[in-house]
Amino acid sequence: MRNWSRLRSLSGREMLFLARCLTVVSAVRLALSLSSYNRVRGLVTRLDARRDASIADLRRVAWGVAAAARFVPGASCLTQALAGQYLLARQGSASKISIGIERGTGSELKAHAWLMSGNHIVLGGSVNGFAHLVDHGS
Repeated sequence: MRNWSRLRSLSGREMLFLARCLTVVSAVRLALSLSSYNRVRGLVTRLDARRDASIADLRRVAWGVAAAARFVPGASCLTQALAGQYLLARQGSASKISIGIERGTGSELKAHAWLMSGNHIVLGGSVNGFAHLVDHGS
């Protein structure tokens, strides 16, 4: 119930952006279910994104994607990173997805994805405790 009261307190512009984020997160989640990561990433990175995003834009995308992901079942860190990368690329802002594995997990492999823009982590939290595997830029 608390989430609904927060939704009612949003401005029209914020609601519209949240609806856009919900659409993108849902579409990416569905695409990852039906296709491969490389194919979905290829669709996301077709957009020409070269400029740096402002901190305000990064915070807005982080908020929107994280909020939308709460309503999309199975919206993993990879889903959120791809959705955030798409939203940033739509406004011409460059970003990259970093993928790593957790150190010291024994026989269980735990992977994680982050969305990075410049030196800023947009989505995915701290990289501490993870060994970097690969970056996929826009």
